[in-house]
This record gives sequence, C-alpha cells and structure tokens, in this order.
Amino acid sequence: MTAHPILQPALWLILWSIIMLMWMAITRFSAIGKAGVDLSNAPPGGRGQDLEGVLPASVNWKAHNYTHLMEQPTLFYALCGIVAITNLDNPLLVQLAWAYTALRVVHSIWQATVNKVPIRFGIFVISTICLAAMAVITALEI
Repeated sequence: MTAHPILQPALWLILWSIIMLMWMAITRFSAIGKAGVDLSNAPPGGRGQDLEGVLPASVNWKAHNYTHLMEQPTLFYALCGIVAITNLDNPLLVQLAWAYTALRVVHSIWQATVNKVPIRFGIFVISTICLAAMAVITALEI
C-alpha cells in the first residue's frame, strides 16, 4: 500500500519540529549553565517560560518557535489527515502542503536566529495563506 503523498510534507514538518526541540534543549541547557541557574533548586511546577528574562532573548527565541510549531501546525496535520483519509487526489493540495512545510522551516530558522518581526510575520502570513487555501480546497472537494 502506498501512503497518500500529502503525508510526506506532514512527516517532514514533524521531523523538523523534533530538530527544533533538540536545538532548543541544547541551547537552553548551555545557557542555563552559563547563567548559573541551578535546576535542582527550581520551585515545583516551574516551566520554561520562567526562564524569560533569566536567559538571553536569543536563547528563548528557539523555545518561542518550538511553541509555535505546536500551535498552528496542528491544524495542518489534521488537514493532511483528512486529505489522506478521504483520498483526495489533488496535486495542488500536495504542493501547498510542501509550501507550508518549507515556509514553516524558514520561519523557524528566521525566528531562532535573526528574529526581525516584520519578516517573520510575513513568512507566517504566507504560510497561513497556504494552509487556508488547503482548507478551502479540501472543504470544496469533500
């Protein structure tokens, strides 16, 4: 059995999210050590957000992006699942899915390194347009 082609960009975005998780963890643990933060003394219920203002902003950018990858892309994964389950055969949906995935990777790299908001927001808007187009096309075809 061959998997629906729309599952490939979804899988690659999942893999990218795992890469961002590792990048965030490596960056944070290194910065935590440099900042002299002793995690063994952290109060119960502490969260990564508590490191805002403690660690440099550029370190926290990776965490911000990882959070973003757990937000809107969940709609993308659900939509890809709907397309695959219903076996919609529309090459444009697959192209839009690849565009969405590529734009989210570019967004991640930009936010984690440069993080100039106007550019970041533009990348986000274009990726959202891809997602919205996918949703509309899918709704019209189901």
